[in-house]
Amino acid sequence: MEGSSNSNSRGFFNTSGVSDRNTERVTARSKPSLSHVDEYVRSVFGSSTRKSFEEDSLGVDDPFVRSLEWGDVSLRQWLDKPERCVDVFECLHVFRQIVEIVNVAHSQGIVVHNVRPSCFVMSSFNHVSFIESASCSDSGSADSLEDDPVSHKKREDAGSYNKILERQVEKLEEEKKQPFPMKHVLAMETSWYTSPEEEFGSPSTCASDVYRLGVLLFELFCPVPSREEKSRTMSSLRHRVLPPQILLKCPKEASFCLWLLHPEPSCRPSMSDLLQSEFMTEPRDNLEEREAAIELRDKIEEQESLLEFLLMIQQRKQESAYRLRDTVSLLSSDIEQVAKRQLVLKQKGSSFSDLSFPEEPSTLLASRKRFRQVIPPEETNDEESLFLESSRLMRNFKMLETVYFLTRRRQLKASAALGKSLTRHSPLSSENGRGSEKSSVSNSAAPKDLSQNDSRQGGWIDPFLEGLCKYLSFSKLRVKADLKQGDLLNSSNLVCSLAFDRDGEFFATAGVNKKIKIFECDSIVNNNRDIHYPVVELASRSKLSSVCWNSYIKSQIASSNFEGVVQIWDVSRSQLVTEMKEHKKRVWSIDISSADPTLLASGSDDGTGASIGTIKTKANVCCVQFPSDSGRSLAFGSADHKVYYYDLRNPKIPLSTMIGHSKTVSYVKFVDSSTLVSSSTDNTLKLWDLSMSASGVNETPLHSFAGHTNLKNFVGLSVSDGYIATGSETNEVFVYHKAFPMPVMSYMFSNTDSTSGLEVDDASQFISSICWRGQSSTLVAANSNGNIKILEMVA
Repeated sequence: MEGSSNSNSRGFFNTSGVSDRNTERVTARSKPSLSHVDEYVRSVFGSSTRKSFEEDSLGVDDPFVRSLEWGDVSLRQWLDKPERCVDVFECLHVFRQIVEIVNVAHSQGIVVHNVRPSCFVMSSFNHVSFIESASCSDSGSADSLEDDPVSHKKREDAGSYNKILERQVEKLEEEKKQPFPMKHVLAMETSWYTSPEEEFGSPSTCASDVYRLGVLLFELFCPVPSREEKSRTMSSLRHRVLPPQILLKCPKEASFCLWLLHPEPSCRPSMSDLLQSEFMTEPRDNLEEREAAIELRDKIEEQESLLEFLLMIQQRKQESAYRLRDTVSLLSSDIEQVAKRQLVLKQKGSSFSDLSFPEEPSTLLASRKRFRQVIPPEETNDEESLFLESSRLMRNFKMLETVYFLTRRRQLKASAALGKSLTRHSPLSSENGRGSEKSSVSNSAAPKDLSQNDSRQGGWIDPFLEGLCKYLSFSKLRVKADLKQGDLLNSSNLVCSLAFDRDGEFFATAGVNKKIKIFECDSIVNNNRDIHYPVVELASRSKLSSVCWNSYIKSQIASSNFEGVVQIWDVSRSQLVTEMKEHKKRVWSIDISSADPTLLASGSDDGTGASIGTIKTKANVCCVQFPSDSGRSLAFGSADHKVYYYDLRNPKIPLSTMIGHSKTVSYVKFVDSSTLVSSSTDNTLKLWDLSMSASGVNETPLHSFAGHTNLKNFVGLSVSDGYIATGSETNEVFVYHKAFPMPVMSYMFSNTDSTSGLEVDDASQFISSICWRGQSSTLVAANSNGNIKILEMVA
């Protein structure tokens, strides 16, 4: 045929028809005079683009390079993947596509020549396309059964084009670092796919393409892990010697392969014989069935995924509905209990005939108004809505709700545990103990059955109501007095410690000015003076870190300093009574027991608490505290982020170790005999229940109080009647109540100089110490600049 030697393989044959991008690759690489083969290929595969060889030599719009950019892979790379496993249907699917490509060419009398893996690319869907790669330059491109001079000229032009492609391929392969070096494999591939007649100098025919199909079929069904073994196997294949594994595992494929590899071209099947053979036709049906089964399985899996998703949503919503139902039941039960209590109180009030009780007692009116703010009415005017939104209760409604449910959960757990214990020891359960126990446990755990034991169910009401009332009783801190010292001789007035005496009459200040100053509180509050002088002033040799009054001897006060010395002073005589020098490093904190005033505890950087007994720790001790009702126990906080609670009769092992802070514990204070609050430089206070430490370790605080800022300084901590006061590095005083984790109120110190009284721009000021005046609503606070204020909680 005239012009049939034109290189159609520089375009490609594609029988898959999967995507539009494949048809874009079909490009005529010839010069303006095109053969009918080129026209045929374009008519079949839709190519309408003509590009000159000069454009292609620059790599413009090259289909081979573009196929790599699109994520397709060369069939050669796919065959040589070390992890490739032989899937019979997949291999036959690939082989059938290549056979159809070759058949299209043969039906037009064209010999393809380049039926080699490097001349085919595979998409991610296993669709095969024919495209001439760099390896195809050795044997030229598709020829007709009759050669002509035009094809010879174009092959010469193709040589320089293929050299450019070869360099591109080498660069890509160096980047990918394939286990089979592509340059080496391409060089060997030419000899592997050369038919016996071609080796003897005979021209290539359609039978030669059939021989190459046999080699390709062998490579599909016989993966080889190494390059050396690959060379040996392919050399043996030249002599029609197949490896034993393919003969055993794939006998039908091996037999068909040997037929295609027959040394005599006339004994090889034609393309029509090959396509009509049982080997090609039988798997087609199986493959179609398999593809249909896979498609059906995929659809079933998609439906299962959707079903699983919907069932998961249903399950979660049902769980939410169950929890909501239990919550509503719990609330209904609690509302009933509170209503019963209110009715009992009203009945008691009606028994006092000499007193007239209004419909709403005046003593409870304010509290009831506050309670009504919790749930806004359905119809309110704009002013009422604005008031509700701005109220302190509504701003913290979510937090109050959380605390309520936490309180109820603890009470339910305690009730359930008590119910189990009573059932286990009940004589009534001897006959049917198992059923009775199960019933008792479920009843005690279920909110709807809590009404069977009113006293047990109502146990949460009093503490929660007390906390809520105290939370609502006060709203802000008011300055009662400013302490103006006028200490002009000391440039540093940082107050490290404040302490009231047992009667709340005098308070002491101590700090880096090495002085203990005693002030009379009422005198400062009642007398508005320019300068307040201390009643007594005691001088120390070193900077002072802590002071503590003796609750038994009114005039006795203890102090600790940075040199590790603990001193006892007699304030009435302004004299030093005694010194204790057991510590080798700075003493941070001291405390005199209220229950046994002969005991004094101190905590130091040397990791000990000392006097008649010593508790040694691995980290610095920053604070110590006795409980108010016992001198046999001691709590202290440490730089190892933990709080320790000891029985002094056995100082070797702590009764409880409280773990929860992430930084140094700077203060510990007893709220009551079984509750402890700790402060840390991790921005939190934590409330601990000592009764929950039966195992020796407590990792679950009752509350974590947050709102103040404390990252590096000691900012003070004091407790009174459930209220917890602490300082902040924002120069503010914060007050919490033990029942709720959010602040009740706060007060901001102004940045003024303690000596001149002028405003200064100093953002580094912070509250350094704080102390309640007994069990009153008054406290005294000092900041790092020496400013001291007496504050009072007001409604």
